[in-house]
Order: sequence, then C-alpha cells, then structure tokens
Amino acid sequence: MTFSVFDLFKIGIGPSSSHTVGPMQAAHDFVMTLRQRELLGAVTRVSITLYGSLSATGRGHNTDSAVLGGLMGERPLSVDPDDLALRLAATARDGELKLAGVHNVAFDAARDIAWCDEILDYHTNALKLSAQDRDGVVYANTYYSIGGGFVVDAEQADRAARSDALTPAVTLPYPFRNAVELLNICRREGLSISDVMLANEQVWRSESDIRDGLWRIWLAMKACVDSGLDQQGVLPGGLNVRRRAPALHRRLIALEGEKSLIASTFSAMDWVNLFALAVNEENAAGRRMVTAPTNGAAGIVPAVLHYYMKFQPGACEKDVVRFLLTAGAIGILCKTNASISGAEVGCQGEVGSACAMAAAGLAELMGGTPAQVENAAEIGLEHNLGLTCDPIAGLVQVPCIERNAIASVKAINAAQMALCGDGEHFVSLDKVIRTMRDTGRDMQDKYKETSRGGLAVNTIEC
Repeated sequence: MTFSVFDLFKIGIGPSSSHTVGPMQAAHDFVMTLRQRELLGAVTRVSITLYGSLSATGRGHNTDSAVLGGLMGERPLSVDPDDLALRLAATARDGELKLAGVHNVAFDAARDIAWCDEILDYHTNALKLSAQDRDGVVYANTYYSIGGGFVVDAEQADRAARSDALTPAVTLPYPFRNAVELLNICRREGLSISDVMLANEQVWRSESDIRDGLWRIWLAMKACVDSGLDQQGVLPGGLNVRRRAPALHRRLIALEGEKSLIASTFSAMDWVNLFALAVNEENAAGRRMVTAPTNGAAGIVPAVLHYYMKFQPGACEKDVVRFLLTAGAIGILCKTNASISGAEVGCQGEVGSACAMAAAGLAELMGGTPAQVENAAEIGLEHNLGLTCDPIAGLVQVPCIERNAIASVKAINAAQMALCGDGEHFVSLDKVIRTMRDTGRDMQDKYKETSRGGLAVNTIEC
C-alpha cells in the first residue's frame, strides 16, 4: 500500500482518529452511497453496530456521536464541533436523525446503536451500518477504522487480505518499503529524506500544492495550540481533568526574562510540554486538530516543530515542509511494516511512532545526514516499545495527555543523541519497527485500547 504524507497528517476533530475521525468518515461514506444509489429517500431506519475496541471505549471516545455526525453528512475535515453538538442534542430530544442533512428518519439510540464485544477478523475497530426501508434492508456495509483516520470497507478489507493492496498502484520515482531501501536511495541519489518524499509526493500533487498543503497543516497545528492556550476549566467526560496549558503559558511568559542556564533549559522543556499539552487537551475536548499520525499522539509532532520554530533563529516555511516530509516518511514506514493503531499494537504504535517521526524531522532540520535521521527515529521508537494503551474510563485524557508531553521531550533528546554520532548504530529502525509489530501481536487485548487493563482498572476514582 502506498501512502502520501497527507494521509498521515489530516485535519479532523478529537478525541480519537480511530474511534472518532474514522467512524465519522465511514458513516459519511455510507450515507453518500445511499444518496448516489438513489436509496436515501426510501430509508425509514438506520442501525449501527460497534464491535471490538470501538465498543469497549467508544463511549469515552465519542464514537456514537461521530457516527451520527457522519450520517448527518458531516466529515472530519470540515465539521464544526459546536454546531454538531447542537444537532446531536436535537436528535436526542426529537428522536429524529437527518440523514445527509436532508432526510429525516426516526432514531432512538437505545434501539438503533448496538455495542458488541465481538472482534471481527480483519481489525478490532469495526462498525456495521444498515439502512432499511419498509420492506427490509436496502444497503448495509461493514467498515474498519484501522488507525490514523484510515478507513476501509468490507470489500476493500477482503481485497487487502488477498492482495495486500488497498489502493491502486502508483509508480513512485523513489519507492521504498523499509528504512534500508530509503537510506540506499538517499546515498545513491545524494538526496535527503525530505527530498525523496517531495519527489514521491509529486506523483499526486504539484510541488507548489505540496508546499501549500503542508503549510496549511502547520497552520492548523498552530491554531490548535493557540486555542488550547485560551481554554479554561475541566475536560468533558467525568474525570474532571483540569486543563493545564493556560496556567503553564502564563507562568512561562512571566519567566521569559530568567537568564540562568538551568532556568533556560527548564524553560525550553516547559515550552515543549506546553505545546503538547495544549494540543492534547484540545483533542480530549473534541476540538479541531491534526492527526500526527493519530489523534491520541497528535501533540508530539507539533510540539517538536513549535520548539524548533520558536528557538531556532531564521526558522521559516521551508523548514516546516522539510520537517513534515521527513516525519511523514517515518510514519509511512511504521504504518506499512507495523501499525499506528493503539487498538492493534498498543500506544507504542501511536506515541512511539509519533516520537520517531518528530525526532527524525528535527534531526533533518538540524543538519543530520539520512543515517543520523534514521538513527533519531530508531531511538525515539525503541524507547517506547511495549507501551500499552490503557486510557482511564475510555477517555483520551489519562495517561494520554501527559504521555504526549513526555514523548515530545524524548523526541528532541533522540535527535540530539543521533546528531552526536555518525549514523552508525547497533539496532536498525527496521528492526525496531518489526519488534513493535511483534510486541503488539503478543500484547494482551486488555492493554490495547479496551480500558480493561493497566491504569484503566488500577486507578481508584473518587
């Protein structure tokens, strides 16, 4: 399967790429199919069945609301979270769901949404949507949200299982399946990793469109941080987790004149923490943000990029493009050869992949060779191996928000360590990615976004 950097960095809403963004997109696709087949006007009822991890943590991840939004015709890229909340409240109050925004059907969540523990064969994040008229089912489909907002339906999943290809083949100028092939291309052609990615991206878009698109991604990341700095109070969901970004921001502004070395070092780390906290608090609140490569790990890439843009003299738009292209290359390797889905391999696939991506992007901007960039990614991922996904109450809050801040600092340290060497290292990135895949397969399901193990069951709520 061939991915674009824009498949990894997608503008959407929180709190989860796999449990919110993916299901909303799936429901949108479903209702658009009804419209295209001219079946919409005859529909009298829709039913929703959530399976596996979508059922286990779907309430905390707003999966049911996301599916309803998709059925209303909304998409993650363009939905207004505040407007959607009003429409969902009206649906609950009036008992009517407006399919595609134009056709009303009776809807009762207790009757029409089923939460099923069964895990379907292709992926644990599965949902089935069914539309009926007065005579029976007119159209039904099963969708799989496979991480990072990626969605496949039953036909695509079957084709993937048989051919290992979900998308039509494209011919890239510099195809690579693993880090070894990527580094060989860089050595042979005298290119950086971002150069290779830029050339490959031009199969789909012009260079100017790529640069403009990545700059828009960066602006969306910045807007998410800015919004997170302005919000106050506690996050929704019942844990009463207090937003910390605004108070930390005020403290950092007050301390910016401090000149001691240790204070300056702490201040830089605090800024990185701040950027990550702001993003992930916004994500937990269901606000607009960017998958990077997922929602649960969305704070790491923007936090490290913000760090560079704030503290590196002369930082500019060109640096943003190089950073995101390089990070995207590492994300593609993680997704292709393992997974970025917490429900599939645990949080090592989300936070671990994001840490590797951010470390690689920073190492390239700081003048690292392709070998040093690969080393930075390897360090970032290696020291997240085995990380479980055990959100308390099924909410993307504890430990998720702090985990992004910790991994952001870890990514910067990984880049620094790699730049101190010559690119030679004992364990390759490919081996670490393979280990992540194998560790995820061995990990018990209760540690993979089900809230049935770890902190999710060992934390006493008062």
